[in-house]
Parts: sequence; C-alpha cells; structure tokens
Amino acid sequence: MKLIYPTENHLVTMMDWFSSEQELANWSGPNFRYPFNLYSFTEDLNMSSLSSFVLISNESELLAFGQFYQRLDKCHLGRLVVNPQFRGKGIAAILMSHLCERGRQELKLKEYSLFVLAHNESAIKSYQKFGFSFANYPDEIPLANCVYMVKS
Repeated sequence: MKLIYPTENHLVTMMDWFSSEQELANWSGPNFRYPFNLYSFTEDLNMSSLSSFVLISNESELLAFGQFYQRLDKCHLGRLVVNPQFRGKGIAAILMSHLCERGRQELKLKEYSLFVLAHNESAIKSYQKFGFSFANYPDEIPLANCVYMVKS
C-alpha cells in the first residue's frame, strides 16, 4: 500500500461513498456543499491549502483518503475516510500511520490531533486503538457534538 496525491478519478470514486447529506456532513464537517459535483467536491476539500492523500493498494484500488495540516503545534488529521468496501480491515490504522509519518516529515511535528463526532463510535475506537486519546481543546470546537483527540 502507498500514499499518493489524489487524482480526479479518485475523487469521483470517493463521491460515491456518500449517499446522503448527513453522511457527508459526518465526514466533511461544516461548509461542504450537498448535493455536490466534481467541481464543488474538489473545491470544498481545500486541496490547494491542505495536504491531501489517498491510500491505494498494490493493485491500485482506492482504499482511503485523508488530509493533514498544522493546528495548535500538532499535525492535525482531517477528513479521514475508508472505502466502504474495505472497512473493518485495519485500513484506517494504515492510513493514519502513513499520514502521521508524512506529516511528521513535512511539518516537523511529533504530536497529532483530530476532531471526531462524539456519536461516531467506530471511528473513536479506531483512533483509540491507534493511540489517540481524548483531550480538552483550548478553544470552542466549531462543530456541535465534536470531540478532540491527541496522540504523542
């Protein structure tokens, strides 16, 4: 498996992973348009300002997507999503491992953070298994029912 920059074909495939406005909002956070098209989806991902990657298999299957950027002196992971066909197979941990390593190299940071909706129990379990733990966010979290997690 390897982490690469997403292509237009990857984004088109990802668009099929979200069948409702609620599913999209749970993943994307606020300010993501629905319904979307390739233009709005790409624009709302802010790929020009956020480091964005896809995880692909050795057979070039699209497994997952994620982003990172610096937030509060941490490499902040965002918009992590695993292809529905590959969920429950440890792909999230592989994605996070690759993103954390890439973020450490590019941002020169050794701590990581992310936001997750409090009701997303499967994601929270995955993040905890990877070493993230709940933490207090020093400001108001911009999204209701959202929790902050960190990893050193």
